[in-house]
Amino acid sequence: MLADRGYPGVDLWRDWAASGAELLKRLAGSRYSLVPDEVLADGSWLTTIYGYTDRRREHGIQVRVVGYQLAVGGEEYTLLTTLTDHQRHPGSELAALYTERWEIESTFKELKAQQIGAGQVLASKTPDGVFQQIWGHLLVHYALRVHMLQAARANAENLDPDRLSFLTCLRAARRITMMPPADFPPSA
Repeated sequence: MLADRGYPGVDLWRDWAASGAELLKRLAGSRYSLVPDEVLADGSWLTTIYGYTDRRREHGIQVRVVGYQLAVGGEEYTLLTTLTDHQRHPGSELAALYTERWEIESTFKELKAQQIGAGQVLASKTPDGVFQQIWGHLLVHYALRVHMLQAARANAENLDPDRLSFLTCLRAARRITMMPPADFPPSA
């Protein structure tokens, strides 16, 4: 499970891990001072984290810390994970996986700001109507994304669909659907 910074700490982490989930979470800023218990070959390290109320430090959880930068001189990120085996789960792969988490944020933006429109309110007045409108928007988004996937695969360079512009695809679809119907001669 991928989580952004800002989620409550150790108690929630313990509950999620107890469910069997593997966790990869961004640490919020540098307000935590983590002390390495063991430095691993890939530069990541193991540490023990404690809950805010665990003043005696009796109920710690061992986690792995992975640090990375998006670009040279860019912002530094610190990730915590339950995946403690650095050979099976290299830090570079975990960092790349975490950056994929941002795709959901892009999807929310596509739906809320671009497709529906920033500040727009759903027009339905009943709960069933709201559900119908939401499902309609989700289906349109899905259809546009499928179209983008097909376009990316048809490209000779085998593009990643994320490299295509959702807004451009949405505008093209709107242009096509807003055209007046074509005149067809009567069939014989």
